[in-house]
This record gives sequence, C-alpha cells and structure tokens, in this order.
Amino acid sequence: MEEKVIQFMNVTGASQRDARRYLEQYNRRVDHAIDAFYNQPLSGRREPAGPSTSKLNQLFEVYKDPDGDDITVDGTIKLCEDLGVDPEDVVLLAVAYELKSPSMGTWERKGWVDGWKGIGCDAIATMKTALLRLRDRLGSDAHYFQQVYNYTFEFSRPPGQRSLGIDMAQAFWQLLIPFGLQGGALSHIVSPPTRDGEDTRMMEDEEGWRDEYTQWWFDFLQKKGVKGVSKDVWQMFLEFVRSIDFKFEKYDLEAAWPSTIDDFVEYARERLAKET
Repeated sequence: MEEKVIQFMNVTGASQRDARRYLEQYNRRVDHAIDAFYNQPLSGRREPAGPSTSKLNQLFEVYKDPDGDDITVDGTIKLCEDLGVDPEDVVLLAVAYELKSPSMGTWERKGWVDGWKGIGCDAIATMKTALLRLRDRLGSDAHYFQQVYNYTFEFSRPPGQRSLGIDMAQAFWQLLIPFGLQGGALSHIVSPPTRDGEDTRMMEDEEGWRDEYTQWWFDFLQKKGVKGVSKDVWQMFLEFVRSIDFKFEKYDLEAAWPSTIDDFVEYARERLAKET
C-alpha cells in the first residue's frame, strides 16, 4: 500500500491523506484512483493546478529535432523509450489523435502542448499513467475507437495522396482490429429493421467478425491486387466489421457499401463454403 501511496503522490502531487482516500475508494488500483483524482474530485480536496504550459514546452525541447521546429522520428523513439512503450504500440495511435500529430513520428509544438494539457499531463510520470487510461479507452469505447481509427488514415496518408498504401493500411488494421475486438470497442452491433418492417435485429449471442477474418481480408486484397485503400473503404470497413454476422449472410448488396467490400463478402462466402 505504501508504494502505491507514494506512486499516487508522485503523479498527482496530492497529499498522503488524499492519496490514501482515493486508493481505498478505488480498491487500491492506482490507475483508477489517479483517473478519479482528475475527473471525480472528493469533497474538501483542493483542486490541483492544471498541467503547466512551461513544463510541456521544456519537455518538447528535450525531444525536438535540433535542426527543426518539430519532434521527428529520432525524438519520437527517445520519447517512447522514456515512456516505456514500443514505437509500434497501438496506444500511440490514440496519442497521435489527442496531440493531432500531422504525420507518423512527428509532433508539432501546439499539438503537443494542447494535447497533453487536455489529457492532464506535463511530465513523463503522468504521461505513463495517461497511456494506461488511453489504452483502456481505445479498447473499450466504440466512439473513441472510431475517432482514433479515422484519424489514423489522415495522419498516416502520404502528403498529396488520396489513398493509403496497402502495406501501411494492413499494418494499422493488424494493430487496431484485433485490439478493438478484444477490448469490446468492436463488439457486434445490432442491425436495424428492414424497410418493410421485418425485424432483423441480431440476437445477443449471435457471433460477428472473427479474428481470422482479418487475415481473410488481407488475403482477399492481395488476391485482388489492391495497391491502395481509399478513405471511403477505410471508414466503411470499420462499420462492416462491427455489423457483419459471422456467416456473412445478412450483408445487403443493395446498400451503399464500397465495391471492394461487396467483392470481399462473395470471397468470404465461398471460403466459408469450402471450409464447412
């Protein structure tokens, strides 16, 4: 308990008394207690000062390219080392969204300061804790997952290009889709009734997208010779993953799905037939 109290105090700057109160209220879960400290203050506690712009600017200088105005790849690698996170960790996509990263491995000063202040951090210690919260939110919050997912296309697309290269798209899908399925952000959703009033809502125990279908999607794209992924396909694929049943039976070919997804459904149906 004492170690957790010290950790809580170091991150939040709270008194020992407040640290114990929060930890006891949240079953000694340091991450939950810290999150509550910033979002659900206990009565009688003095509100802490917000994150310091000055500290964030100083921290930005630590990682900034010495010959430029931004943090670039080398600074990003050093930042990841200090945060104790792999540069390819999915949580960094949430950080990129929050800090409005203009491109992969690049961080601008305004986005850095505004983003970390919005998250509630101005030091590496609090950033480490924030990554725990962001990871949990990304995995479990469907709306937040969609925001990060859509932003990923924007910040990873090469300048001047309308589509995302297939290798890059697959790399991000491989990070995001399994993570969202595991955490619940991509839980199977209920379909609305049809136009003629027939109730086609799925039963709660009906299965949706399976992990292996992500690889099927990759196999299909390779077979089709797809070189790039448009914004429309990128965004609609997320809706497709959340709504399709595991047998691909309830797919509406008359709906406004991209033709690439139409073709994949036929591919998946044929593959299912061969495997059953």
